Amino acid sequence: MFLTVMLVSLATLAAASPVQPDAESKHWAVLVAGSAGYFNYRHQADVCHAYQILHKHGIPDERIIVFMMDDIAMSSENPTKGIIINKLNGTDVYKGVPKDYTGDDVTPENFVNVITGNKEAMAGIGSGKVLESGPNDHVFINFVDHGAPGFVGFPSKTLSARQLNNTLEKMHGMKMFKQLVFYMEACESGSMFQGDLLSKNMGIFATTAANAGESSFACYYDKVRRTFLGDVYSIKWMEDTDIVGTTESLHQQFQTVKEQTKTSHVQEFGDMKFNNEAIEEFLGGASGGHVEQQLKRITSPDAMKDYCTDKVSSPNVPLAILYNRMNDAKTVEEQKETRVMLAEELMKRNEIAGVMKKIVDGASNANGALTEEILTRKTQPSNFDCIEAAVDAFSAHCYNVGQVDSAFRQVYALVNMCEHSSFETNQILSSIAATCRN
Repeated sequence: MFLTVMLVSLATLAAASPVQPDAESKHWAVLVAGSAGYFNYRHQADVCHAYQILHKHGIPDERIIVFMMDDIAMSSENPTKGIIINKLNGTDVYKGVPKDYTGDDVTPENFVNVITGNKEAMAGIGSGKVLESGPNDHVFINFVDHGAPGFVGFPSKTLSARQLNNTLEKMHGMKMFKQLVFYMEACESGSMFQGDLLSKNMGIFATTAANAGESSFACYYDKVRRTFLGDVYSIKWMEDTDIVGTTESLHQQFQTVKEQTKTSHVQEFGDMKFNNEAIEEFLGGASGGHVEQQLKRITSPDAMKDYCTDKVSSPNVPLAILYNRMNDAKTVEEQKETRVMLAEELMKRNEIAGVMKKIVDGASNANGALTEEILTRKTQPSNFDCIEAAVDAFSAHCYNVGQVDSAFRQVYALVNMCEHSSFETNQILSSIAATCRN
């Protein structure tokens, strides 16, 4: 009965073909994995998978720009050298991926210059490729990494929500797209677009893995590779595309991913006036008709089952990896070594949290109640003059939040101080310098 009803609905849909891109429209894409290190394997795996989707659906490499450290495929920890997978027993997603910007070239400055088409700034760096899109073009940006309230990470630096949205506004002013779609995978990623940060009238539609106050999640722990292979939100939108194709609308995919991502609250922001357009306008042309693709969602076993059963919040991924490695150790010596690594990771987290407590104590003049408030709440960032200065100071004097994931988790306290009427920026900066100097 259910299938009969769905077939009738799909027959109705067949009369309305998906919106076709303008004759002069081109597809452009920028894919960013902002992390480094084998424990963050999943971020590069997500981006490599995204590339394979775009490539499969006809977007040429000259219009796909990829940022990633490229330290995973040939890592000494990778038992399958030159191969990256994005799900258990999956196919290689690394083969053919353009190496436009790797290693030290993966920076927020280069990302901003690339998406604003600044060829002069990128001369002699990586491939030198930049977005050369125009007013009729469709642009897709996929960013995958760690996040904090008002920030996303790069391997050694961060990009603030203000910097990102100012850049998107600049792109709009330069007429670099007709419509732009942004998919972001990061903890607290909703804070990058929330409120008035992203205009609702610039032709930009963004979705995020999480709201402004929660973590995103990893899954697919692989006992052979001894790391997590993907992130839940990213896996859901890409596996949905793999099964259904690109004829469904942006809104349909958002609803599907929102429903299937049960570990965090997937969000949407920006211009909703074009979210009924087919995702093929941003991910490339579809293979197969609209009805056939929708039937795949109904009948495919892969579409009905959640294979991502071992979900772990992003901040706890290093602990989960070490715990799994300890349990899977083949020798007593290996188990002891892993136990030591796990203890060191916990000690490092406690140390960093202790440093942040001292910073807040110093800035609050040892007001215990105020310190407790700062360390237990989460506030939407808005005072970016203060926040950016505080994060830069913490990275310079204490721990580089781009390099130390557990330090990135403490950024919320700096945001809370900057947003609280009891703190001045100079107080915060002085306390950071004094605490970490000692």
